[in-house]
Amino acid sequence: MTSPNAEPALRVLRREDVLAAAADVDPVASVEATLLAHARGATTLPDEAYLPWHTPSSGVFARSLALPGAVWVDRPAVGLKVINSSLDNPSRGLPRAQGWTFLFDPDTARPVAMLEAAWISATRTAAYTVLSARRLAAPDVGRIAVLGCGALAESHLDLLAREYPGASVVVHDVDPARARSFAALRRADVADDPRAAVEGAGLVVCTTTTTTGYLALDWFAPGALIAHVSLDDVLPEVVTGADLVVVDDWDLVAADDRRLLGRMLREGTLAGPGETRPGARTVDATMAEIVAGTHPGRADASDVVLSNPFGMGVLDVALAADVHDAALARDLGTVIEP
Repeated sequence: MTSPNAEPALRVLRREDVLAAAADVDPVASVEATLLAHARGATTLPDEAYLPWHTPSSGVFARSLALPGAVWVDRPAVGLKVINSSLDNPSRGLPRAQGWTFLFDPDTARPVAMLEAAWISATRTAAYTVLSARRLAAPDVGRIAVLGCGALAESHLDLLAREYPGASVVVHDVDPARARSFAALRRADVADDPRAAVEGAGLVVCTTTTTTGYLALDWFAPGALIAHVSLDDVLPEVVTGADLVVVDDWDLVAADDRRLLGRMLREGTLAGPGETRPGARTVDATMAEIVAGTHPGRADASDVVLSNPFGMGVLDVALAADVHDAALARDLGTVIEP
């Protein structure tokens, strides 16, 4: 018999285990439930830790992110996502980003699970976009534009294909060969430039690695929803000119000085929800407020809506906990005894 004071075992879920367990999980429902908990104050969401560097071998940009979070619901979820990336990895045949999501026992604080993070991170991001589309897109999205043709684009199209089975898809990437290869697998069209991709699209999904804006306001069709996942694709005029601007968590945005909205805040051209500053565009709402029904969201079918999800660690932790529950039910993964 195991002593009640024994050190807990650690369950390790590699990618194949995560994928098997995830078959029993609805990631969009997980994101929605977590945002509702966040709206009710039932989460803990600290700032992320960010470590950037340039690789010694080729001088390209690399970074490590650590995002802790907790969701205090009937089954609490407490954990930490650590995900690292190097822009040179695809040339090595490696995914650009990879890491681990750790889950902790809420009472002892001991680690109880360690899950491959890349799938969880990409899927919760895509699930957030799908939820955003359900709540903020105009009716009858007939055309979806995806900018950037990497793993994050794949995750988005996996979920968006179920949400909009009749929509046409057009993709663009700075690497034309990658765009053509991606489009062939996804039965999508290829646009030679980003403007051609976004024009006429009801949903625009940005999944690039750019740090320089290039999307102009007049490129977007009336009624477009811009899922600004990669955070730096739109020009400031899109933020100031959009009919509705929604963020996932304002405190995360305000604490950041690297991405567009954080830079605009520091320049004095952006203000947080409920704030008024001369010459500043006020963010309209958070997605938690939209989900909880305390903000009405889109006012008109012709409105251009900007959704700017900085990335909430609680969403990763909650989805990881759901996957872990499913893995426990099927006894998946490798158990490491202390």
